Amino acid sequence: MKKKTLVFSLIREQSIFMTVVISILTFLAILAFGIALSIKNGVTSWNSQWDKYATIQITNSDNTKFIKKVLDSNVDKIESVREITKSEMEHIIQPWISSNANLSNYLPEMFEIRVKDSKDIETLKQQITTKAKFLTHTSALTPSMSAGWKLVTITSFVLILLLLSICVCISYISRNIAMLHKHELEILNQVGATDNFIAKQMQIIVAKISTLACFIGLLVACPILMLIMSTAHSARVGLLATLYLSGNSWLALFLLTIAIIVFSVYITKKTTLKILSGK
Repeated sequence: MKKKTLVFSLIREQSIFMTVVISILTFLAILAFGIALSIKNGVTSWNSQWDKYATIQITNSDNTKFIKKVLDSNVDKIESVREITKSEMEHIIQPWISSNANLSNYLPEMFEIRVKDSKDIETLKQQITTKAKFLTHTSALTPSMSAGWKLVTITSFVLILLLLSICVCISYISRNIAMLHKHELEILNQVGATDNFIAKQMQIIVAKISTLACFIGLLVACPILMLIMSTAHSARVGLLATLYLSGNSWLALFLLTIAIIVFSVYITKKTTLKILSGK
């Protein structure tokens, strides 16, 4: 099968400039999308991990017997009960107290429970709150999860801005290329070439450059994303330690790359046809 050749091609400087611009924008878009997905995955997994946990704080020791009775009567709903010792509590709050402080008489009795079904949390809460403090882990972590969703919103907004930037850049570059090659385009028109044929020539050129540029951006962004998640896990601090990208997330990043290529080709066609029509 005979290979079709392009009627005209870009000069080297044009190709390099276009490749660099699309590579950088694709890199930033994939980075923003990857961070948004990793935070979303982290918040979701964190929420599902802790929605069955709660802590009971007994400030009045006279109520301990009542609380234990409630727990025993709901044994069918409870998967595990663990008493948090005073030494454990002292160890947790040690960084915020002086070294010679004696807190043994001030610390409450605490139990950590895990229910079999998250729906049973509310039932136990109603029975216990009359005699002790009942704090679900989900409610305690609400500020962190809220911050996580806000970060997802921010990174998604940045992603939209980057995609709009790609749209503007491709449109601007395509217009400049068409204007620089205006003489060749006029010759093609004179010999009977249709606007669609000329636009297709431009699309082929941009498709080749966009494919190379987008995959460069993807290959550079992936190691950076893995480094960010590795650093976050090393910190072992709250939500940061839960960030991850699933198999579907990596597939979504790849599909975003393909979408940028297709989008670039589409914008090129629209821009070229608009110029050829004299608008």
